Amino acid sequence: MRRLRRSESMRALVRETRLHAGALIYPLFICPGEGVRRPISSMPGVFNLSVDEALQEARDVAQLGLGGLLLFGLPEKKDEQASGAWDENGIVQQALRAMKRDRALDSLVLIADVCLCEYTSHGHCGIVRPGEAGTHEIENDSSVALIAKTAASLARAGADIVAPSDMMDGRVAAIRDSLDDEQLHDTPILSYASKFASAFYGPFREAADSAPQFGDRRSYQMDGANRREAMREIELDLAEGADMVLMKPALPYLDIIREARDCFDVPLGAYQVSGEYAMLQAAFERGWLDRDRAMLESLLSIRRAGADFIVTYFAKQAARLL
Repeated sequence: MRRLRRSESMRALVRETRLHAGALIYPLFICPGEGVRRPISSMPGVFNLSVDEALQEARDVAQLGLGGLLLFGLPEKKDEQASGAWDENGIVQQALRAMKRDRALDSLVLIADVCLCEYTSHGHCGIVRPGEAGTHEIENDSSVALIAKTAASLARAGADIVAPSDMMDGRVAAIRDSLDDEQLHDTPILSYASKFASAFYGPFREAADSAPQFGDRRSYQMDGANRREAMREIELDLAEGADMVLMKPALPYLDIIREARDCFDVPLGAYQVSGEYAMLQAAFERGWLDRDRAMLESLLSIRRAGADFIVTYFAKQAARLL
């Protein structure tokens, strides 16, 4: 077997899995203001960006040949109805319109995350109502109505793809109906079809200011123990009209990515989430891992498991190496 490993050129010739910049998606966190580039302490090299700064970042991303951007928003104000999510002048809507006016960004696919957690005063992904004995419950159907309204608003603003990440039941069908009612028939839905209730989202909640003010999200995000249930979630979302699916997190759930790849012949992405990024960065800063090799190996493992594209905070760094 070693005959085909003797040189880099030989290894490259027979390599089964390849990384390329066009398969990488870079997340951006858009905030109000001008000239804002606020570091996120738990995610070295990642920032909250005002629209003007995000435009410059997007130009850098386009020059590197990345596939696209995934946009998240931090509104000026939050309320129980997440009105900033579907406001026609919401922060992500502003960014989308600005990016669509910039011809230097034509090569990028602009993906808008569709969720309410960044916009609600309580930090949950839906509408909250009081339950028994002082508990709280997340209403499914009223939440879905606002999620569908948000998706349509983002598509009107210029999103090439809308990506619901809330994990409410039935939201894909509601979004498809909402888009079609607006004559946005050509806007695809990238569903976070199997999003697990994971400990690896911690740094994101600082980045997006979206930590729940009470309880947790285990009643609507998936139990990490359930592989078969993940396949059911994907199957249901595809039946409702999802055009492609996104797995989240990635590294702790490579078996789920592999299973989904074997079961479904649709475009499949994976999100290397904030905790995965922060964990590796901490090791890099201490000199425990080789930065470039470990970063690319982590991405290659996700690709090898079956992901067609990867959302990652390493996208720019990886593209420069590739």
